[in-house]
Amino acid sequence: MKLLVTGATGKVGTNFLGAFHSCPRFKDWNVVALCNNRLVEKAPNLQPVIGSIADSAIVAKAMDGATHVLHMAAVKETPAAAIDVAVKGMFLLLEAARKSSDLKQFILLSGDCAVGHIFQEYSAPITENSSRKSYQGCYPLVKVLEEVMLEQYQIQYGLNGCILRAPWIMEKDDFKFALAFGPDQFGGPAWSSLISAEDEAACLTGSKVPLMQDCKGQPLRRNFVHVDDVVTAILAALDNPDSAKALFHVTMDEPVDYAEIAAYLARTRSMDAIVVPTPFHSNWLDNSKAKQHLAWRPENDFERLVERAWSYRRAADEPRKVWYPG
Repeated sequence: MKLLVTGATGKVGTNFLGAFHSCPRFKDWNVVALCNNRLVEKAPNLQPVIGSIADSAIVAKAMDGATHVLHMAAVKETPAAAIDVAVKGMFLLLEAARKSSDLKQFILLSGDCAVGHIFQEYSAPITENSSRKSYQGCYPLVKVLEEVMLEQYQIQYGLNGCILRAPWIMEKDDFKFALAFGPDQFGGPAWSSLISAEDEAACLTGSKVPLMQDCKGQPLRRNFVHVDDVVTAILAALDNPDSAKALFHVTMDEPVDYAEIAAYLARTRSMDAIVVPTPFHSNWLDNSKAKQHLAWRPENDFERLVERAWSYRRAADEPRKVWYPG
C-alpha cells in the first residue's frame, strides 16, 4: 500500500507520521509526502515530493501508485492562495484519484468552520446531517467547497471518500495560550475586539483567565480536540470499510464550557476569571457517529487539555512557532 499525505509538515501531519510509522498495521506501507514550503523529516519508507499542490505535474508525480490519500494541506485567511491550494489543488487530487486504477480511499481532514463553529447558531447538537453554515472568510468557504467536492466525486464517480471534521486542534501548550491575554494569545477571538483597551491592560496584571459568555449571557461552550485524538481517528478511518463515503465529527465528547475552565483554573492554579461578553453562539459538535462506526474514542477532556498545556515545557531550542494564527 502507498499513502499520499498532503500537509505532512503541519501540526496534524507531523504527529500523524510518527504514529503511522509506529503502528504495526501499517508497517509495510510506503508514504509519499507532498511538500511545498517546508520539508518532512527523513523516515523509513517515506518519499517527499517537492512542489505546489496547484501544479498538475507535481500532483501526478505524488499520486503515482498511491492507494490511499490523506489530504490535510490548507491555507487559513490567505485569499491570494486559497483558490490555488484549496480548490485547484483539491480538484487536481480528485481528478487523479478518480482516474487511478490503484486508488482505494481518499480521506479529507476538514474543520468545524464548515458549520460555523461559534459564529452560527444551531438549535440542537451539530451532527453530520446538519446544514453547512460557514462564517465569513476564505478559510471556512474553501472547507465547505472541499467537503462538497469530495462528496460530489463520491456521487458522480463512486470514489471512496471519507471526511473527518475536527474543531480547533490543540497540541503542546496551545490551550494555555488560547486562554492568554496579551501578545502571547493564540487564536481568536482577539480580546481587543471584545473588551476595552483599559480592561485588556488590566488583564495583564496577575494571573487571569477569560470566562467568555455567549450571546445569551451564558458561559460559552466551544469545541476543541487534541491532536493526538485527531491522529487516532485518522488511523481508525484509514483503510477501514466502515469509513466508506462517510463524514465523521472528530472532537471531544463535550464542548469546553468556559465557566468550568475558569473554575478549574481557579481551583488548581489560583487564576482569576475575567467575564468577557461575546456575540458568539454555544454549539455542541456531536461525535457519536465516529464512536459508533470507527470504534474511536477521544482520550482528552478539558481537564486533560489544561494539564497537558500547563505542564508542557519547551526546550531551549524549541521556540514557540504558530504557523497558523488560529
